[in-house]
Amino acid sequence: MASSTTMEFEKPIAELEKQIDELKKTAGKRQMSVTEEIAPLERKLDELRAEVYKNLSPLQRVQVARNNKRPFTLDYLQLAFTDFIELHGDRLYREDAAIVGGWARLEGETVMVIGHQRGRDTKENLKRNFGMPHPEGYRKALRLMKLAEKFHVPVITFIDTPGAWAGLGAEERGQSEAIARNLFEMSRLEVPIVSTVIGEGGSGGALALGVADRVLMMENAVYSVITVEGCAAILWKDGKSPEMRERAASALRITAQDLLELGVIDEIIPEPVGGAHANHEAAAQAVHQAVSRALEELGRYRPEKLVRRRREKFLAMGQYAE
Repeated sequence: MASSTTMEFEKPIAELEKQIDELKKTAGKRQMSVTEEIAPLERKLDELRAEVYKNLSPLQRVQVARNNKRPFTLDYLQLAFTDFIELHGDRLYREDAAIVGGWARLEGETVMVIGHQRGRDTKENLKRNFGMPHPEGYRKALRLMKLAEKFHVPVITFIDTPGAWAGLGAEERGQSEAIARNLFEMSRLEVPIVSTVIGEGGSGGALALGVADRVLMMENAVYSVITVEGCAAILWKDGKSPEMRERAASALRITAQDLLELGVIDEIIPEPVGGAHANHEAAAQAVHQAVSRALEELGRYRPEKLVRRRREKFLAMGQYAE
């Protein structure tokens, strides 16, 4: 599960972790106790993590959001839900492994969970197409949403994609129509919808799972209309230099704090110290609580009121007020 690369700003944390591990290994070989020596180092490690993550720049948050050690949709399904039964295929063309979905239980209640799925290594990334769905992935997601509506079951989505796949085949099979159809159908789905941005939420590929009654966002996730590299390349003809990418990340207002201020999301889910990748179980527990709370609130509304409030919520976004 470990990543082969460490983020630059995490190097002091990685060095201290290595020091603690080596001390434990040495103690194990010599059958001696080093509890007294390790305790202050572990306290220092917690303090260092807290300090580093308290002062992340927008571009550093992009790096955290893309980290392949973060929990993905299937991890949350395993840790925060029970009785998951995966459903496959769009009934039109083929199965798309970049989106996973199916029935599950949350607090004993049946829900439909759908989310982007990335890979941790090259083999899995090729299978999952780096978390970038084809049109059939979005059509599968829509099929599952309509199935949930048929049985009056809430829909929970997890957003984690750089964007929809932009290959020739995807365009030929109607990528833009598939995304637009999801936006349209989600806007009028007569069951509660809760979306959580767990990593990188990129462009229409993310929004195709994001037209929800409640949009939640992990503390170190990002959500934007374009990647920082794409933005920098278009605006300043330089998508590679750290300076231009940092400038783009700040200009795009892509962090959870920015988007809560702008009214694009409804709630920030706090991550464990050192990010969700530092403690999958704690991150999943936080998601479990936030999603459960949102569903409990939404359960009070009749279907027609849910739809009306959802539409009003998205229509109000981006309105310019003097």
